Amino acid sequence: MNALRNIAFVAARGEAAEAARDRLIARYGNVAPEQADVVVALGGDGFMLQTLHQHMTRNVPIYGMNQGTVGFLMNEYSEDDLPARLANAIATSVHPLRMRAMAADGSNHEALAINEVALLRQTRQTAKLRISIDGKVRVEELVCDGALVATPAGSTAYNLSAHGPVLPLDAGVLALTPISAFRPRRWRGALLSRSAVVKIEVLESAKRPVSATADFNEVRDVIAVEIREAPDLSLKLLFDAGHGLEERILNEQFLS
Repeated sequence: MNALRNIAFVAARGEAAEAARDRLIARYGNVAPEQADVVVALGGDGFMLQTLHQHMTRNVPIYGMNQGTVGFLMNEYSEDDLPARLANAIATSVHPLRMRAMAADGSNHEALAINEVALLRQTRQTAKLRISIDGKVRVEELVCDGALVATPAGSTAYNLSAHGPVLPLDAGVLALTPISAFRPRRWRGALLSRSAVVKIEVLESAKRPVSATADFNEVRDVIAVEIREAPDLSLKLLFDAGHGLEERILNEQFLS
């Protein structure tokens, strides 16, 4: 990439991340995120998602350095040669999902998700969901704990834990994955075109309440949720050469 001269350092709450931020600022300087050519996020994957959401419409590249646990979206932490690392970093673009949810009280809610939009039962009662794709009902009644739609970037997160497929970034598909499905028991989900419009309706919503989450934004007591990719929004993540998101997603499929 071209030289990224104006760097904004942001850190997750916590002694290690905040101390790392202070050392990097002392060494390389700092500007406000609104004035930055690049934002360097110090923390874990959760903080990276938070940073991406905060800069969703700015088209500023985000370079993460791991000061958390897993760090799937982060680069290895090092304080040396940061300008060179940024200049040689490989950019990966991802598109978020747009969720439109209607609640039982008639209110409508919109939110964006980088990883997934998930519907989950709120009580001990299983959820009953009807799933339509591009206006056609594909699952008349799914009895389950919930269901989710994941992006390729998010396919190794909750989607993978729910036994959904790992998606290459350039596959042009989304994952529709049931969560603990009881009926139909053998249905394992579907791969959908990135242009697909997914509608999930909650059946018996008063008896079997369901919440919807777009990453960390939750709407309670939903009765219907529409999910589609947001092609007008593009998020740019920076990774060290040879350790890009595509390689990490591919490698995830061969881990035991």
